[in-house]
Amino acid sequence: MEVVVKVAGARLDKALADLTELSRAQANESIKAGEVLVNGKAVKAKYAVKEGDVISYQVPEEEVLEYVAEDIPLDIVYEDEDVAVVNKPQGMVVHPSAGHSTGTLVNALMYHIKDLSSINGVVRPGIVHRIDKDTSGLLMIAKNDKAHNALASELKDQKSLRKYLAIVHGNLPNDRGIIEAPIGRSDKDRKKQAVTAKGKPALTRFHVLERFGDYTLVELTLETGRTHQIRVHMAYIGHPVAGDPAYGPRKTLKGNGQFLHAQTLGFTHPRTGELVQFTAEAPAIFQETLEQLRHR
Repeated sequence: MEVVVKVAGARLDKALADLTELSRAQANESIKAGEVLVNGKAVKAKYAVKEGDVISYQVPEEEVLEYVAEDIPLDIVYEDEDVAVVNKPQGMVVHPSAGHSTGTLVNALMYHIKDLSSINGVVRPGIVHRIDKDTSGLLMIAKNDKAHNALASELKDQKSLRKYLAIVHGNLPNDRGIIEAPIGRSDKDRKKQAVTAKGKPALTRFHVLERFGDYTLVELTLETGRTHQIRVHMAYIGHPVAGDPAYGPRKTLKGNGQFLHAQTLGFTHPRTGELVQFTAEAPAIFQETLEQLRHR
């Protein structure tokens, strides 16, 4: 594969990552392996590209993933013939991907719930929506394609109820508020999201539940479902989620990642048309940290 540099100055590894689907780490590895040539010659990653440079590179072979059922403990909050609601633990990836082919929620679902929708293929059977690896809480699972389409449509129309608990840095000036700012891929870091004019509309509502001086417990309601939405929006207003390794400060509360929990989930049942709602308590580390904040 070949790409032509249009803007000079960037390091070769960064330029290659910006111009292709390769991550910067993949670009670096390819350069070290001699798989990247600039104008037909091998150069180092620190080479500053020039306008008109032709970069030749090899597309890495995709990792072949195997999806197997695994007997992993799973907190199934509700289940019937159409849908299931599960309480995902913090630290569990939702579906297999490169580097996470086992130990995911999908691997557990395949063992505990035999019938799963096929809308998203073998990669994400039954998965209607996702939450981050280090975010705990409720997810809806579709057991057939009809249910999946109905649940996905309701999510798209912003009719589902999704409320989160979060411990955030600082003392919010208002008890309630709305954060409305578009979210898209960050121009500075391709692995992050950011508030950007080029992004998609995103709206988050917040309600302060408790104040601890330098930290605040908030309830957050998603009106849209952009990647990392709550984490990006709270960082954008200067109150990042505590423990967030990507969008928060290094000096933060000790835990296993961001203190963010999908506590409440509500939707229209695809078969009965009934409005159903479920709640799940925050994990122990979250509750213990709250007690420490209350008594310090």
